[in-house]
Amino acid sequence: MQQPIRLDGKTALVTGASSGLGWRFAQVLAQAGARIALAARSTDKLELLKGEIEQSGGKACAVRMDVTDVASIRAAVISAESALGGIDILVNNSGVSQQQRAIEVEEKDYDYVTDTNCKGAFFVAQAVGRSMIARKCPGRIVNIASAAGLRVLAQLSTYCMSKAAVIHMTKALANEWGRYNINVNAICPGYIETGINRDFWQSEGGKKVVNMLPRRRVGRPEDLDGIVLLLASEQSGFINGAVISADDGLVAG
Repeated sequence: MQQPIRLDGKTALVTGASSGLGWRFAQVLAQAGARIALAARSTDKLELLKGEIEQSGGKACAVRMDVTDVASIRAAVISAESALGGIDILVNNSGVSQQQRAIEVEEKDYDYVTDTNCKGAFFVAQAVGRSMIARKCPGRIVNIASAAGLRVLAQLSTYCMSKAAVIHMTKALANEWGRYNINVNAICPGYIETGINRDFWQSEGGKKVVNMLPRRRVGRPEDLDGIVLLLASEQSGFINGAVISADDGLVAG
């Protein structure tokens, strides 16, 4: 009989943990027993989440990380490992989006999206991967891509490009690091309601988007709990280089 997924004794790093999906991922991994390193540019909200996790009996630390700054990434990984031990699990979640027509995109707009979603995701994975390899530690890296990396969404050209890059990065790293027992997989969420976008889904524009979705609904952060837990756990030992849609049929439609 399959046992519930547990992560006791593991250390997980979650980037972009100060809100939205990152906040939820951190909670879920902590509930499964993992020690959690919470990373974001601002640590104020991270301290709140750290307190929540500790009140529930877990262990966590908050580290400042700007994923657009490679030195900041490397320093944060060192700080996290100093506080909690070597990282076994990375949820590579930091990401930004900017909606505009392609002809309106300026260099600063392009850099804003790609520096976080592409460059940042790669160098976070690299920093954690280097540590896992040096420690000869089996690991799990879960990159948070998007349905937009598999299907073009209107007026999101740079975002779509960046998430397509994350998908291909996932496959490249899985191919290269599998020999070190490091599994690298990607989740491609569809439209998920979070605190950041909740008002949009109540607007006329948001309702129009919902009416175009296969089941006329958006997801909730908890809809991703199962797949994140699976990919972070030992039960995913034979899953490497996978790109898993969690979009309620958006890409298939």
